[in-house]
Amino acid sequence: MKRNFIFELLVVKKITIEFRVELKNLFIEPTVKTPQVDFNHLTGELILSGRSIPENAVELYQGIHKWVIQYVAAPRKTTNLRLNLEYFNTASSIWLAKIVKSLTSIKDTESTLLIHLYFNIEEFDSMDAEDLKDALSPIIDMVGTPEVSLGIKIYGTDDKGEILKESMVLI
Repeated sequence: MKRNFIFELLVVKKITIEFRVELKNLFIEPTVKTPQVDFNHLTGELILSGRSIPENAVELYQGIHKWVIQYVAAPRKTTNLRLNLEYFNTASSIWLAKIVKSLTSIKDTESTLLIHLYFNIEEFDSMDAEDLKDALSPIIDMVGTPEVSLGIKIYGTDDKGEILKESMVLI
């Protein structure tokens, strides 16, 4: 007895749907203990200014860090991280290090990351080469070998925040 078998071929087409959520600018008003955060993904200007001594650094910086990770996926050709912090505590410095580390992982070799550091003019004027090296070594050590072109610019400012002097360090 002969049997006929009919095989049905079921073809399932794999469809990948990618949802891209447009990154929105991040703005957080300053408080007595937390900095103003003004991150603009369209211009690549990422600004932290004021004091950073939050009661709960994780609560403040975790969302900021997530924003930075999303930004790194589609950065501008030039990213300016402006750290104009008059004072920050140890917990804040850990989160700032994470933010800088994430920004230095930008994969586009034609991109540039400029880190801008602001000092009181008296502190700026009294810095010698060794002081400058000490001030920048935590950033340089943390960064290691960046994938993006990196420069650090330091500024001397007056009590009103006006820039009086500046110097550039290329890494």
